[in-house]
Amino acid sequence: MKPTPSLSRRVIRLPLTTKQVSNGFYKGTGSGSMGRHTKHGGYVIEWKKVRTYVVPEQLKDCKLTPFVTKRMKPTRGSFEGHAKGALSGEIYVKRWKEENGKD
Repeated sequence: MKPTPSLSRRVIRLPLTTKQVSNGFYKGTGSGSMGRHTKHGGYVIEWKKVRTYVVPEQLKDCKLTPFVTKRMKPTRGSFEGHAKGALSGEIYVKRWKEENGKD
């Protein structure tokens, strides 16, 4: 007697889904609760459950750097020649046609 081909293969270990297990399984998002619900429909934050992140004391001397440089100046769009400025739909359509081609 030979086992069926599916049993003879190696078992693949993938994350479980709610369809593969019985009714009591709840996957969740891993976020955890930061408080509790009240009987009146409100929510009370329990501050002992709130996550806090400690900034290193020697942050300026740290070798790790952010992905974006701190020296970058904010860029602003220019909408000259129209009273509504950035809120004008005409300027949006005109600029879209310039960048993406005409329909």
